[in-house]
Amino acid sequence: MIVFDGRYPRQMLIGAHVGDDDPLAAAGEVGAEAVQFFLSDPQGWKKPQPHPKTDDLLSSDVAVFIHSPYVLNVASLNNRIRIPSRKGVTQHAEAAAAVGARGLVVHGGHVRKGEDPAEGVANWRKLFERSSFDVPILVENTAGGDNAMTRDLDMLARLWDAVGELGAGFCLDTCHAYAAGWDLETVVDDVLAITGRIDLVHLNNSRDPAGSQRDRHANVVGGDGTIDPDVLRAVAVAANAPVIVETPPDGQRDDIEHLRG
Repeated sequence: MIVFDGRYPRQMLIGAHVGDDDPLAAAGEVGAEAVQFFLSDPQGWKKPQPHPKTDDLLSSDVAVFIHSPYVLNVASLNNRIRIPSRKGVTQHAEAAAAVGARGLVVHGGHVRKGEDPAEGVANWRKLFERSSFDVPILVENTAGGDNAMTRDLDMLARLWDAVGELGAGFCLDTCHAYAAGWDLETVVDDVLAITGRIDLVHLNNSRDPAGSQRDRHANVVGGDGTIDPDVLRAVAVAANAPVIVETPPDGQRDDIEHLRG
């Protein structure tokens, strides 16, 4: 069991997912030490363009993380999805490096009903075998979906056996974990036993109950979340990694202040 004792690792960075137009201004508004944002339409396939605030981002002390578009599915057995997904990861990794990002978050993806998940795992391995990246690729756990690569811990273990040795990083999303039925009291130990690392935490509350497989984020505090905020704080402490809240913007400052205690 995770027990929160009010102490935080000195190096812990706490920040928020913000709009991409002026991430540093948004960071200042919510008191963030780190930001995450998209470099292109999260529902599209377009190559990211140079960010207009690149110089500011490179000279800032604010830690930067980039989230890849949701449409990317490296695991897919469909050539029309897998091939552009691989290309998209490469393009977004290059663009993330250009703004000084510490990592690129990529969802685990899935294969379709009736397809062998082992082939999806093999496709993830091919991504790392065939490409090199200037920023860490942080594979994120997902809330639901049949034949998903990172919804269940046993499937995550199969994936990590294939990509862990090739330098993959891991992003733990608490809302996704809770929705997938993972025990948040033991989640950090459970994940570390598989991956040996947690590089980033998406610390989100959930609007839905445990095991719902619904990905609906809520603010850490003061909203309609179903997770005890102190449990979320304890996860952050145990993970000992940078924290990003992907919560409704109006409550992000309160979320960050709560996490800082």
